Amino acid sequence: MDPFTHYSPTLGYYSTTAITVRLHVRAMQYAGIRAGIASWWGQNSATDSRVTMLLRVASFTGFKWALYYEPEGIGDPSVASIASDLAYISNRYAGQLGYLHVAGRPVLFVYADGNDGCGMAQRWKQANTFGFYVALKVFTGYRTCTNQPDGWHQYAPAQAEDGQAGFSFAISPGFWKATENTPRLARDASRWATSIQDMVASRAPWQLITTFNEWGEGTAVEDATQWQSATGFGVYLDALHRAT
Repeated sequence: MDPFTHYSPTLGYYSTTAITVRLHVRAMQYAGIRAGIASWWGQNSATDSRVTMLLRVASFTGFKWALYYEPEGIGDPSVASIASDLAYISNRYAGQLGYLHVAGRPVLFVYADGNDGCGMAQRWKQANTFGFYVALKVFTGYRTCTNQPDGWHQYAPAQAEDGQAGFSFAISPGFWKATENTPRLARDASRWATSIQDMVASRAPWQLITTFNEWGEGTAVEDATQWQSATGFGVYLDALHRAT
């Protein structure tokens, strides 16, 4: 399937350029989004090559970026491997103006696979000697783990809402993978407005939107020809704008 999505972004099928990133940041700030979480697949990966540009653009706007550590979703990185990546991120990115911090600590979100458990939390506790604020993806029984990270989140965009009490609240506009004929979560602008209200009412420390522009999974709230509006930002960002 080319392009790899059921939808048509208003900006076209773009590449990651500084101009595109500036437009994305402008759209997110219109919607009251204060920070983005960028997928990161490891040192010298394609996603790694974009981080410097993301941070540079953010430094002029007040927007912030954190990274989403993806390798945990396809295996169990060793403590040494995680520590190497944390040192790399700390040395290259965490000190830059555009990197997101909480209480002075650089923020890192971490994905997980279906087999992860408290052993993942233990590995990250051991590896994190660099002072990162780590928010792990939840798994069954996560609250009982001896080693607790700084935060927890769920990434489950096939659900309209997900609340992890005391930690995070995530909302999704829809979920329609490019490889599938029907959506797992059909889009509904009215439901989206309700989800925003529920997220704000939760007062969760992390209020998360999945996603801004994951077009391959059909979870984007970025403007597309299928949901354009008079503002030029699209109905999903408009709804967020009204709530902020």
